[in-house]
Amino acid sequence: MQDFTELAVLGAGTMGAGIAQLAATRGLSVRVFDVAEPQLARARVAIVSQLERLAAKGKVEGDDAAVVMSRLLFVTRIADACAGVGAVIEAAPESMDLKVELFREVIGAVGSQTLLASNTSSLSITELGRRVGEPARTVGLHFFNPPPVMPLLEVVRGVDTAPQTVDAALALARQLGKEPIVVRDFPGFASSRLGVILGAEAIRMLEQGVASVEDIDRAMKLGYRHPMGPLELTDLVGLDVRLAILEHLHRELGEQFRPPALLRQMVRAGRLGKKSGLGFYRWTATGPVSAG
Repeated sequence: MQDFTELAVLGAGTMGAGIAQLAATRGLSVRVFDVAEPQLARARVAIVSQLERLAAKGKVEGDDAAVVMSRLLFVTRIADACAGVGAVIEAAPESMDLKVELFREVIGAVGSQTLLASNTSSLSITELGRRVGEPARTVGLHFFNPPPVMPLLEVVRGVDTAPQTVDAALALARQLGKEPIVVRDFPGFASSRLGVILGAEAIRMLEQGVASVEDIDRAMKLGYRHPMGPLELTDLVGLDVRLAILEHLHRELGEQFRPPALLRQMVRAGRLGKKSGLGFYRWTATGPVSAG
């Protein structure tokens, strides 16, 4: 089985920081790229905070946290992030043009065998590989938030993704301690398609006054044993992210994915969920509370 030792993560937002933390915890040397120095600084603080929280719970020793941080290098140049790495994982915002632009820069900085992976939750891996000019070694690696905790990893196979690329992606997934599933490149893949439709219906129920935010979430947690309700999960993922996915799936698959008006209103108001401090819940240092 292929063994990875060095990894580049492109994008230092919530998902990028989580993927980097996960990989460093699993023993890989990780270079985290972002064009914005302040975003890299926030990612570093977030990772340290998460490791300290784990140490306080006895899930990681203090010295181990320091070792994990020593495996992370934060850079603002793609060439510095990608030179010599075995795999690149892109975790940029959900824009095909942005992802294509990033990977075109990556191609000039990596070897011919480097795995090219995107953390997209809905965009076409086939289109991404074709536009980058590397369809055979482009694959989707769709992590779930928070990446250090959630066990599932979707490996998305594009039309022209080579079998050996899928094998390498599966090897990396298992090296990261994940339980991978392989899905065909189809709008929404498996998990996003199911997850966003549940979240969208929960928002429509809230619009119609069927039940409160807390009771809608409680229904799924107590009635279906979901660890988190669909509205809290939407807050965690980001309302802007969910809106972008729904807009894409609405174009690709039809009316059942039309974004609820309330979701659009909340995004316009800057109520993006946990990352803005306010969404369907108000987010505090100890977790979500009623937004009132």
